[in-house]
Amino acid sequence: MIICSDECKAPQRLKMRFFLVPLLCCFAVAEQASSAPIGNGAKVQRTRHSHNASRVLVGLDVLEAERFAPLRGKHIGIITNHTGLDAQGRTTIDALTHAPGVQVIALFTPEHGLGGTKDENISSTKDPVSGLPVYSLYGETRRPTDEMLAGIDALVFDVQDAGVRFYTYTTTMAYCMEEAARHKIAFFVLDRPDPVGGEIVEGPMLDEDKTSFTAYFPLPVRYGLTVGELAQLFNEENHIQCDLHVIPMKNWRRNYFYEETGLRWLPPSPNLRTLKGSVLYPGLEILQNGGVSVGRGTEAPFEELGAPWMHGEDVAARLNDRHIAGVRFVAADFIPVAGLDAAERCGGVAIRVLDKHAVRSMTMGIEIASILRQLYPDHFDVQKMLLLVGNDQTIRQLQDGAPASEIVKGWDADLKAFDPVRRKYLLYK
Repeated sequence: MIICSDECKAPQRLKMRFFLVPLLCCFAVAEQASSAPIGNGAKVQRTRHSHNASRVLVGLDVLEAERFAPLRGKHIGIITNHTGLDAQGRTTIDALTHAPGVQVIALFTPEHGLGGTKDENISSTKDPVSGLPVYSLYGETRRPTDEMLAGIDALVFDVQDAGVRFYTYTTTMAYCMEEAARHKIAFFVLDRPDPVGGEIVEGPMLDEDKTSFTAYFPLPVRYGLTVGELAQLFNEENHIQCDLHVIPMKNWRRNYFYEETGLRWLPPSPNLRTLKGSVLYPGLEILQNGGVSVGRGTEAPFEELGAPWMHGEDVAARLNDRHIAGVRFVAADFIPVAGLDAAERCGGVAIRVLDKHAVRSMTMGIEIASILRQLYPDHFDVQKMLLLVGNDQTIRQLQDGAPASEIVKGWDADLKAFDPVRRKYLLYK
């Protein structure tokens, strides 16, 4: 996810609010859910809904329409943050603490905290609204301890992720699944959209010896799965074998980008502010460790890049000469107020998205890295990109000056092998 810190502000924890959404969408599910096994062992709660409802209903909405039946009689811990909202703007915490027959014991938060605003290690605290303990999973520990799980017989995960391998929310989910398996605790995932669509899979596969908190499991950078589908993959392919239950969405389609869901976009982390930024994020984030600002500390994070030693016009011209699909590059200097190169004027390049469906952000990132290495070998350090790229061959090829097209072509065999594995866990068309 976000490796480097900044002081940018993101929306504070949301208060309850109601949006103008047809209430019928939320109550379209009239039939009590039944648990139907799927091939990988997870139990997916299946329900009926009105064919007239086109707005996407997230897992939380479906659970509410089921009157929380899968959780009744359970003592639960909720893993969530500010992105856990239902169709009316009610938080997951509020919904579950008032659910009949459900007792909430504790709250758990991933990186950036319950309000999604912090870019540092976070201490555990108490929720001022519910009075429940809030255990940070991005502080002294990255996984729930025995003491934190005391008295809990089900964990509920409801967090919007970014659809990118190095975004840490999904590692937090996986660590919690591991602890749930160890403690014989049921694990529920309230599914949410992959914001950059569920069809596009790209980037190098993670080398098996490079797993970490920003790289939980060998995947391509952009894997084209919802968080619920990813949980199923982790559970089986990484042999977690927890008692996993996915509450699927209604009306979501694989070709949807987030703006096509009808859902309100909430920045899942301080710098992932816009839908445009979410599309470009995978390919830009890999560049920062090499020595360039990717817009942190500006008004357009993940929509521009630059450095004091860069000449924006030269870089933009070379990038446009490569005719990279779906994007156009424009010289644009900027001065970050925080993060890398804070308070320094950076020669920069702004990225215009012409067709988000055509954008292959990892291809774009490799093209940019290739040009920066050619123009500024004394400033741009390709080797430091390895942490997020996670693939030795890709980094070696960049260092050797291989064409970006050759590097991207080199991913094909791994992506082809990954495709049938991924398809086993698809829940949506």
